[in-house]
Amino acid sequence: MQKVILYPHGGSGNHGCEALVRSTAKICKGRDIILVSKNKGQDLQYGIGDICRIVDQQTPISILGRLASLIRYRLFNDSMAYEKETYRSMLKQVDSSTVCLSFGGDNYCYGKPVYIYRMNELLRSKGAKTILWGCSIEPSNIDDAMLEDLRGYHRIIARESITYKALTDHGLTNVTMAADPAFTLDCDTSTTLPEGFIKGNTVGINLSPMAMDYSKDGIRVMNNYRRLINHILEDTDMNVALIPHVVWSDNDDRKPLLQLYNEFNHTKRICMIDDTDATKIKGVISQCRFIVAARTHASIAAYSTGIPTLVLGYSVKARGIAKDIFGEYEKYVLPVQNLENDADLMHAFQFIEDNESEIKSILQTTVAKLKESAMSMSDML
Repeated sequence: MQKVILYPHGGSGNHGCEALVRSTAKICKGRDIILVSKNKGQDLQYGIGDICRIVDQQTPISILGRLASLIRYRLFNDSMAYEKETYRSMLKQVDSSTVCLSFGGDNYCYGKPVYIYRMNELLRSKGAKTILWGCSIEPSNIDDAMLEDLRGYHRIIARESITYKALTDHGLTNVTMAADPAFTLDCDTSTTLPEGFIKGNTVGINLSPMAMDYSKDGIRVMNNYRRLINHILEDTDMNVALIPHVVWSDNDDRKPLLQLYNEFNHTKRICMIDDTDATKIKGVISQCRFIVAARTHASIAAYSTGIPTLVLGYSVKARGIAKDIFGEYEKYVLPVQNLENDADLMHAFQFIEDNESEIKSILQTTVAKLKESAMSMSDML
């Protein structure tokens, strides 16, 4: 049985990362899947242990191990001595027949992922095939060091056309394109919906602390969400569901969403969705009428279930995915950096409202093709 390693993984408290694990395991069905995780406990909490084996991304190094690393570095000029020790649990799983999928989607979007370069160097030194799996890459981040690392991949699978063009424009010849694996994520509608959730007439709203960090003004982001919620509650008969998609302690969607919930709870037309696994969150999203999402995989859960969606984007991934669905992204993605006044998000949402039927028709036409595209990645290993 072919062994497939998924790396690096920060933990399934980011349900986008969880969605990628689940969907990749589905695409790679019949293979021995090993997840290299930074937070094994989180993965077990959300049931990932039921679909693949999990090993620790980094293993604590004993005093003896540190001494051995220092000796290899000083006496044998082994610049990777420390990394070989700390990543030893992962490296034990690898041989020349192993396929290693560098996944996560956006690891090359924020700064320079030097730790991934180092992991790749170790895996390639053992003869393993590395594949960059379903990626987006911020074009402005591409430099010589990144290009050197990217050339080392057996294959790069871009998940959207903006990234594909940026990579091929830099002369890379190992690039192909397929839809994000999470378009194939299962949808579980068994979760009991909270009071105030009206099936088919609720706007699901997601807000990410990252969106606030990337904006010019975090207060303006919150004010835009307040104005949007006011519009929904005062000008329509729809209710609002606040949907967290990442619950990491240092990057927790529930913090800004809870603030909004407390401000509007008196209306009795707003509810907060409890944390659960990615398939059940997708199930909740699938029962909304519209979605406004800052998290990419919350938007993919919506797109893939035919729900008209507005994305508050902060990187190339949102623009590229929307462009490939609709032929343009300007009306479907509002870059958080472009927020100039408190009504921008509301005005962008009104376009989605006004064109609901047309958007649903486009999604009905394109989503099946995107799912088929994602499943085709099985043949690219």
